[in-house]
Amino acid sequence: MKQQICILGSTGSIGTQALDVIEQHSDLYEVYALTANNRVEELARQARKFNPAAVVIANETHYATLCKLLTDRPDIKVYAGKEALKQIVEAEPINMVLAAMVGFAGLEPTIAAIKARKKICLANKETLVVAGELICKLAQEHHASILPVDSEHSAIFQSLVGEDDNEIDKILLTCSGGPFRLFDRDRLQTVTAADALRHPTWDMGAKITIDSASLMNKGFEVMEAKWLFGVPADKIQVLIHPQSIVHSAVQFADGAVKAQLGVPDMRLPIQYAFSFPKRLPLKGDRLDLFTAHSLEFFEPDTEKFRCLALAYEAINRGGNMPCILNAANEVANEAFRHNKCSFLGMADIIDRTMQRATYDASPDLEVYLQTDAEARRIATEFVAEKAAAKG
Repeated sequence: MKQQICILGSTGSIGTQALDVIEQHSDLYEVYALTANNRVEELARQARKFNPAAVVIANETHYATLCKLLTDRPDIKVYAGKEALKQIVEAEPINMVLAAMVGFAGLEPTIAAIKARKKICLANKETLVVAGELICKLAQEHHASILPVDSEHSAIFQSLVGEDDNEIDKILLTCSGGPFRLFDRDRLQTVTAADALRHPTWDMGAKITIDSASLMNKGFEVMEAKWLFGVPADKIQVLIHPQSIVHSAVQFADGAVKAQLGVPDMRLPIQYAFSFPKRLPLKGDRLDLFTAHSLEFFEPDTEKFRCLALAYEAINRGGNMPCILNAANEVANEAFRHNKCSFLGMADIIDRTMQRATYDASPDLEVYLQTDAEARRIATEFVAEKAAAKG
């Protein structure tokens, strides 16, 4: 019997690559539901091709358009709105939910899927960044498995298979370093969003590509690893690895290191999350170590890339501070993409928001929602200040 999959964020980079995996293994997987935020025409095209039982457009203003685009497909149910996202993941036929929405918006639908005891294939790292403790508690309570889709966390997960309770000495979390790895602070003052979007090794969505350039993405991944694998942040070491061949590694108590290597292809971790514990064939390039020549590793410069340092600060503070960090970063990231603040200005906005927003040491879901709204408002004010000063 085919596994029924719901893709939260099917029109994004992860979602489209997941559909390629499903297409390659149509004997094993079937799309039950597809969702998107704004890309209504792309969602309709996907629906026509994969014939899901339902589609959801989160932005309700696009509902009529989506209905019109699928008017000749009455077999596909069309829904809209944030509540519909939370409801669709609960559908009884669904076996797996690929959480590939961008940012804080993915939190509540993922929680709904966990409560419905679905297998979670987690690509939305912000879910664990914002509410890691709550998510892990709910997953345990509802016996829902969470499998990582991020390439680094999939690599760690693959390195841990068969290790059972063997003690982890440290996790080695690799990072390409982004397009500005060799830039000094003077050059970073003038880089543009267009420059930042030219990632040297990975093809990703705009928001995560900017986060990768600022190393905030790596800070988020430290938090994600902490919750996924139960390892404290001081045992998670970030390594700059420009070749993006070693996707991450684990060092054990005896000094042995296990790593997962491969070409930069997100379909591999997506497929592994779908098929675990089995490995399936995957069409695509293969790693040729004879042409790799060298594997380099460097320590990150947290003075130059302050976002990574701020992420560690949020981890150490705990409570709702990672939620504040994430909300401020989403605002700053968007501001940079729209030329409303500089590349280095993003860290300043995030830092100031962390200092001003209300801290809560023991947040619940309601506090997370309030924190997100407050931090966004504060960060938006700081963006406006910078834009006014710039203008």
